[in-house]
Amino acid sequence: MERGWEFVGAWSIDPVLVLGITLAALGYRSAVRRVVRAGSGGDWPRFRSVGFLAGLALLGAVLMGPIGAYDDTYFWAHMVQHIVLMMLAAPLLLLGAPVLLVLRVVGGPARRRWVVPVLRSRVVRLLTHPLVTWALFAATLLGTHFSPFYNYALTHPPVHRFVEHPLYLAVALLYFYPLIGRNPMPRRVPPIVKALSLLAMMGPESMTGFFLFSSTHVFYPAYLAVDRPFGPAPLFDQQLGGALMWGGGMIISAVWIVVAAREWLRAEERTARRLDQRLRRATAPSRTAEHTVGLPP
Repeated sequence: MERGWEFVGAWSIDPVLVLGITLAALGYRSAVRRVVRAGSGGDWPRFRSVGFLAGLALLGAVLMGPIGAYDDTYFWAHMVQHIVLMMLAAPLLLLGAPVLLVLRVVGGPARRRWVVPVLRSRVVRLLTHPLVTWALFAATLLGTHFSPFYNYALTHPPVHRFVEHPLYLAVALLYFYPLIGRNPMPRRVPPIVKALSLLAMMGPESMTGFFLFSSTHVFYPAYLAVDRPFGPAPLFDQQLGGALMWGGGMIISAVWIVVAAREWLRAEERTARRLDQRLRRATAPSRTAEHTVGLPP
C-alpha cells in the first residue's frame, strides 16, 4: 500500500509544459468563443472542444504524473506513456479540429495570404499523404524500440525529454491528421483509405509488442543499471511493456477504426441523400407533365 501511494504521489511539475498546455487550452477556448459569437459557418460542436481539452489533459498527466516520473525506471511505464502520446492524446487533439478552428478565426486577408497557401503547399501535401504518414509512424515505432536510440535517450535525459517525447507526439499528429477529425486537407482522403490505414497500423504495433513480450534478454541496458524501488525485474518489466503494446495498442487502434468506419457510413449516407435529391429534382418536371397530360382544357 505504501508503495502504491509512493507511485501515485510521484508528480513532477514542468513549468514550461504547464505554460504550454495552459496557453493552448486558453487559446482554443478563446477561438471557439469567437467562432460562436460570429455565428458564421454554424456552431462549434461541443465534442470537438472536449476532445481537444482531453488531449491536453492526457499530455499533462502522462508527462508530469507518475507515469512520467517512472518512465526511465520501468519500461512498462514508458510503454504506457508511449501509447497515450501516440494513440490517445494525438488523435484527441485532432478531434478538436484545431486547424479548422484557425481557418474560422483568422481574417480573410491573412487566411488567403498565409494559412491557405501553407495548407496547399507541396510540403503539407506530402506530409499529410496517408502512405507517408503511415510509413513515418511505423518507422518511428520500430526504429526507436529496435535501435540504440531508446537506450541512449534513457541515459541522456535532455534527449528523452526534448527529442523522444516531441518526436512521438509530432509523428502521431501527422499520422492521424488525415484520418481523424475535420481538419482541412490539400486532398480528399476517402473514408475507406482512413479505415485501411488504421487497420494496417496494427501490423507494426503487434510486431513491436510481440518481440518485446517474447524476448529472453533485456534490450535496453540502462534498465539493468537503474535502482528499482519496487515492481518487476528488468526482463519481466520489458515483457510487460511488450504485452501492453501488443494488447492495449491493438485495442485502442480498433476503437479508432470504429470511429473511421462510422465516419465512412455517414459519408455514404450523405452521398445517398445527395443522389436522392438530384434524382427527385430530375424527375419532378416529368412527373408534373405526366399528371398534366389528359386534363380537360
